[in-house]
Amino acid sequence: MQEPPEPPKPTEPRASSDDESRRQDDDLVARTQAGDTGAFDELILKYSPRLYGLVYNMTSNHDDTHDMLQDVWSKAYRSINSFRGKSSFYTWIHSIAVNMTINFLKKRTRRTHQSLDDIESSVHQDKDLIELAATSTPVREANLNELQKRLNDAMQRLSEDHRTVVTMFDIQGLPHAEIAKILGVSEGTVRSRLFYAHRQLQNFLSEFLS
Repeated sequence: MQEPPEPPKPTEPRASSDDESRRQDDDLVARTQAGDTGAFDELILKYSPRLYGLVYNMTSNHDDTHDMLQDVWSKAYRSINSFRGKSSFYTWIHSIAVNMTINFLKKRTRRTHQSLDDIESSVHQDKDLIELAATSTPVREANLNELQKRLNDAMQRLSEDHRTVVTMFDIQGLPHAEIAKILGVSEGTVRSRLFYAHRQLQNFLSEFLS
């Protein structure tokens, strides 16, 4: 008796969704390059929320983030005609945002005060980073606010390169390969930076958690 054929393998909806998103982006880019400013507005609406999270977790300041996003989109619009689709628009716009933010952080003078709003960065709510910070030490509810503040301070003590990879990997959930494309480095470099960044965070927080 002939064995029944193997059932078809399930499709991967994420890959399909990513392909569709890239096709939509390519169409919007082509329309923008042809002079359709409304198409560029659609790209802004699509990617601003994610870019906001990226920049904010690197700067820890709302005003700086708003200013940076305006600069990022202004540069993207000025450079859109040079975009040839060798990478996805997603990677391209993230590369612009990361590079501009790193340059900004290098030039920014050290702030003497941060508002309470800045302390409420989404990095504080990230479970992966809180678990990383806590390691094997239980974190009581009463100490969570202090831990969050210490975590924010620890993030700001990282170098720009290390803070960038932690933001993209631990907070935004980007895979190593995508981070490597955005930063223009190898996946090995991304892993190395993450390793040292995580170790620095643990060292910065060890006194509080001991």
